Amino acid sequence: MFKELLIKMVCATGITAQSIPALMDKEGIDFEPIETINWQEYPYRPKVYFRMAYSNDALLVHYKVTEKSVAAVAGCDNGNVWEDSCVEFFTMPDEKDGVYYNYECNCVGRLLIGGGVPGNRTHAEQNVIDTVDRWASLGKDDFEERIGECTWEVALIIPLKTLFLHNITSLKGKTFRANFYKCGDKLQTPHFLSWSPIGLPHPNFHCPQFFGKLIFE
Repeated sequence: MFKELLIKMVCATGITAQSIPALMDKEGIDFEPIETINWQEYPYRPKVYFRMAYSNDALLVHYKVTEKSVAAVAGCDNGNVWEDSCVEFFTMPDEKDGVYYNYECNCVGRLLIGGGVPGNRTHAEQNVIDTVDRWASLGKDDFEERIGECTWEVALIIPLKTLFLHNITSLKGKTFRANFYKCGDKLQTPHFLSWSPIGLPHPNFHCPQFFGKLIFE
């Protein structure tokens, strides 16, 4: 059963990513769990929540995670952030062209952005990635895996221009296909959680056929 989420419009003029949690609290935007275990060989379920809003020119995302170890070793944008403590947002603006984007962010704000169709994808240029304002509660410095329960947060302001294979100037009234994920491929306890369920035999987040829906008010 694919999930659906109504996304509220907010005024975000002049704010930074660090202010996103307080703004969403003020606007009464609730958290959604990322808790679906799709593959029984990976049964670990950390506590993961996200919430989303949008403004005139950006998507606003706030994640909150509690897990039993945490790592940030990717070292750069467009690195192997999925191997770290990582939260992800994949979205398809237009089902007709099949193009979808992946926004993958580790716990210190290292970001990977890709776009295209299955089998023909490209990473965003660094100047595009640099337009995404990021805040991470654990700071910006890379670190090796830390064993022991840790709670962390990440907030992102994702400009619409980072949907670099489209020309999208407004979200109002639109519906995107999307899914949200939590992973940690090389953590002590690997895991692969999703918001909307995935019906595949092995871990794979690049599966737009299982995306849920985001409905922009």
